[in-house]
Amino acid sequence: MDDGVRNFLQLCINGQPVRVHGDDAFLSLSDFLRCRQQLTGTKVVCAEGDCGSCSVMIGRVQDGAIHYAPVTSCIQIMLQLDGTHVVTVEGLTDADGLNPIQQAMVACHGAQCGFCTPGFVVSIQGLLDEKKPITSEQAVRGLVGNLCRCTGYDSIVRAATQVDPATVKSMNERYPPAQIVPTLVAAASQGVRIQTATKLLFKPVSLDAAIEFRAANPTCTIVCGATDLGVLYNKRTKPIDVALSIGGLPELRAVRRDGDSLYIGATASLSDLERITLEHLPELGRFLAWFGSPLIKNAGSLAGNLVTGSPIGDTPPALMVLGGQVDIAGPQGSRRVALGDFYTGYRQTVLRPDELVTGISIPLLKDGEIFRLYKVSRRKDLDISTFSAAIWMQCDSGRIGDVRIAFGGVAATVLRMTNVEAALRDGPASLDRFEQAAEIARDDVKPITDVRGSENYRRVLAGNVLLRFWHETFSDGGNNHDGNGHSDSGPRGRLRTVTETIGSG
Repeated sequence: MDDGVRNFLQLCINGQPVRVHGDDAFLSLSDFLRCRQQLTGTKVVCAEGDCGSCSVMIGRVQDGAIHYAPVTSCIQIMLQLDGTHVVTVEGLTDADGLNPIQQAMVACHGAQCGFCTPGFVVSIQGLLDEKKPITSEQAVRGLVGNLCRCTGYDSIVRAATQVDPATVKSMNERYPPAQIVPTLVAAASQGVRIQTATKLLFKPVSLDAAIEFRAANPTCTIVCGATDLGVLYNKRTKPIDVALSIGGLPELRAVRRDGDSLYIGATASLSDLERITLEHLPELGRFLAWFGSPLIKNAGSLAGNLVTGSPIGDTPPALMVLGGQVDIAGPQGSRRVALGDFYTGYRQTVLRPDELVTGISIPLLKDGEIFRLYKVSRRKDLDISTFSAAIWMQCDSGRIGDVRIAFGGVAATVLRMTNVEAALRDGPASLDRFEQAAEIARDDVKPITDVRGSENYRRVLAGNVLLRFWHETFSDGGNNHDGNGHSDSGPRGRLRTVTETIGSG
């Protein structure tokens, strides 16, 4: 098209250029692969991103190189994938037969019914792509998002750890970048506008163009990672008639440290967030290990998690107590809003219909500050919070200065516990004061009863989490924590009781 905007998606699949036209741009990636490309090695089971059977590798160009990550294709929508390289399990097979990962799965009896096996092969490829040996623990953590009902997992973990990494072709060895990068770069430099009889897609290549489209289409669906949206779309509870795909905007990809804070662009992945926070804000980085599977974090974004506005979202309590701020852009300019002022009601934010989030600023900890995160869920992995808590505190020699506490899962929005904060602020960090604060917390929360827990259960958790925090942090006089509030040692009597009680009620 003469204005540099084309009416089709351009990507590569297993090394070959593919154009996607019309309504196919609104198919899930798994449906497109199976129904349009006949690549049926990609299996679909849950269609919610939970089981990993549909895992594929997605490659994106960054700084002239292609960086690959495994994702669940069932909740990726084709309109997100302009300028990417998609590699399926068929694209990982060696010319002379099975690759070493597949051979190890056979030798270790890692497959029974075989339905989940392609997804495991893809995820193990991601673990071994740097040709470094992995431990059993690394295999277990890396395969959290791949579920198997047959094997019991031991045989799969053995297969992953017994593969000689030197024999595994990396993605860039298998698909030399020189043959693919020009196609992807050219696609990334062009906007896309696809109009069908019932749907409209726009993929801009500049923030100004995105804002202009957003203002002209205030009811459009903004699509980035789509790890939440993709589930609703698959289940036909969230139609997408007009889509604004922002994943290709270079202005929104930043992940960096700016002095005393981190800056996370709206399209940066949760995996990118996890990596930078493990270095600069380790309590949050370690907490993100339980946010979701690597397959989900490789696709999902922090901005999406915040804008979704769920009261049981994992990141809002943490960023709220840290003093996180959200950058917003619209036709009238840019503004920055404290996350504590971002939510106006259940899944409602201060965003105007013509605005979008461009990034998030997260202050880092200073000397004398303590930061702790807690999550209670029915399963440790791959589960939504029943209750969550974030506590930030200034403390000197056992005396509390300022304090900020936020709870999730106890109200229509993430709740700042202002009465609890007032009860603890400017006083000694004594057990008596925390016990009083725990009573206030139980009275102040406004939980509901649902499938994850009763109202009373959540009230118990609201109080007990404060007692757990005290025992982990102050029980030996306030000397058993580092800057992130981590306990190096601690009581093994009462702490054990509190730790057990936080999950009871």
